[in-house]
This record gives sequence, C-alpha cells and structure tokens, in this order.
Amino acid sequence: MDIRECNECGLKLSGRKDQKFCSDYCRNTFNNRLNEDATKYIRRINNILRKNRRVLAALNPNGKKTVDGITLAEEGFNFHYYTNVYTTKSGSQYFFCYEQGYLKTENDRYMLVHKQDYVK
Repeated sequence: MDIRECNECGLKLSGRKDQKFCSDYCRNTFNNRLNEDATKYIRRINNILRKNRRVLAALNPNGKKTVDGITLAEEGFNFHYYTNVYTTKSGSQYFFCYEQGYLKTENDRYMLVHKQDYVK
C-alpha cells in the first residue's frame, strides 16, 4: 500500500484514491503558485486596457469627439494596447478598448467614438 501525500503541504491523504490535496486551501495555493507568472502578465495587460478605456471615456463623454494625440499621451494612453480593430469598407481602421474607440485622422488627431451595436 503506497502512502499518498498532499501535493502542496505533504500531509498524508485519506479518502479517494485520486485525491491530490488535503484541503481547498492547499489546492488553491498550489494552483495560484502554478499560474503566478501568467496571471501577472495578464493582470498587467488588463490594467493597461482598462486605463486606455478610462482615458477614452473621460475625453469622449458624448460619443464622438476629436482630440490631439498629445492629449491622449498626456493622459497616459498607450497606443500599443487595444482589444479589437474594426475596418470599414473604405479601409479606415478604428481601434477599440472594449466599447471606446478611436480613428487616427490627419495631423496626429484622433476621432474618439463609442462602439455602435452594428460594429462587431
């Protein structure tokens, strides 16, 4: 008869043959440590996306507005991160952070928009 131990704390296990942990606490601790690196990366990206969305929403309370790129940059907007791109039939590309988006126009100006229901 082999002695089974908890994968996290090493305590002797009794019960089901396929049991790997002695408690929910040990199971959660083990899995959190296992996924720690990926979780940090995802959390960092999500924080950037949420900040971008907040900046766009604050600058565009009425649904459509044009601002300078420097204004976005001063507010901490990061142009490298967005959730999706919508390309119109004419080839214009709108970049979205969730439902808040922007279209680059001439002279480093950006038209801020709120995503419409028909935009996928």
